[in-house]
Formats: sequence, C-alpha cells, structure tokens
Amino acid sequence: MLIVPANEAACEDIAAVFGTRGAAAECQCQRYRLARGEAFGNTPVEERAQRLREQTACGDASASTTSGLVAYLDDEPCGWCAVAPRPAYGGLVRNANQTAWRGRSEDRDDASVWAVTCLLTRVGMRGRGVARALAAASVGFARERGARRLEAYPITVAQATWGEEHPGPLQVYLDAGFTVVHRPSKRRAVVSIDL
Repeated sequence: MLIVPANEAACEDIAAVFGTRGAAAECQCQRYRLARGEAFGNTPVEERAQRLREQTACGDASASTTSGLVAYLDDEPCGWCAVAPRPAYGGLVRNANQTAWRGRSEDRDDASVWAVTCLLTRVGMRGRGVARALAAASVGFARERGARRLEAYPITVAQATWGEEHPGPLQVYLDAGFTVVHRPSKRRAVVSIDL
C-alpha cells in the first residue's frame, strides 16, 4: 500500500475515494471545517468539494501545506485520512460542548496538537487494512510537520449511525500506538499519541 500526502495525489483520486453517494460524498470532509452559521443545508456540496481541493492542495506536489493523506492499492486510490493542526478544525474546537471536549480542560487552540478527524476507505476496498495503514501513517505525517501530540475521536460501538463513523473505529488507533486518554461517552473515545 502506498500512502502519500494529499497534495501529491491528483484531485480526481481524492474525489474517487469520496465517491458520489453517501455520507462521505455529502460531507467532503467539511464537518469540522464549516464556519459558524454554515451547515450542510446552506453550503452546497460543490462548494464543500472545492474547499477540500483547496485544503489538500491536491495535484500540487510543491505545496507547502496539505490537510491529509491518500492511500493507494495497486495504483487505485482507496483511502483518505484527514490530519491537520487541531485549530484548523474550527467546528471541532469552538464548541466546548462537543463530545470531544466533555470532561477535558485544555487549550483547544493549541496548534502543536494535531487531530485526525476522518478515516475513509473507498467503497469496494474495505477489509484490506486501509484505515489501519492510514492511522499509522498519520503519526509520522504529523511528527514530520512539527506536531507535539496527535489525537483522534474514534467511535467505540460496532453499529454507528449515518455519518457517525467518520473518525474510524477505536482499534485502528490502538494498533497504531495511540492510547485512550478520555471516554466522553459510551460511543466515543479520545485517543492520543505523544510525538
């Protein structure tokens, strides 16, 4: 499996991973990127897809920043991992009532803490270890870019509701060396790894 920073992937490859139907196609990894007052209902999917292209700088290998990783199996794009400094996810950090913050008190705007907010495996390519490989690769990606800690907010139940599974399952993070640092609910954990 080959995993590359998203700016080294073609925009068409990222679009192929997200597909044209379902929660991923609807979200375009913008759940935590929408500005205050924005929602999926008032921000067209085409605009969300354009924002993802801009955030990733896809197709521009010389870009100085990007917001994720893309996985390939046999030259086919098969997975996506959103990983960036935590403050880049405004919708995550601005709301102290978010599940990720319940029972935690820390500087949510600390840019030295990075976050994985989405692990996505393309339809038809699941069950091949893509999410595990992406979670493991996110550690080195964040470390190389100066992160002091990397965290994620995985789901802890077998049956997730529509759109709830975006951060991926707990076990893929544990396999990548993360540890559970908080359990804000029965359905969610906060995991982290010091870099």
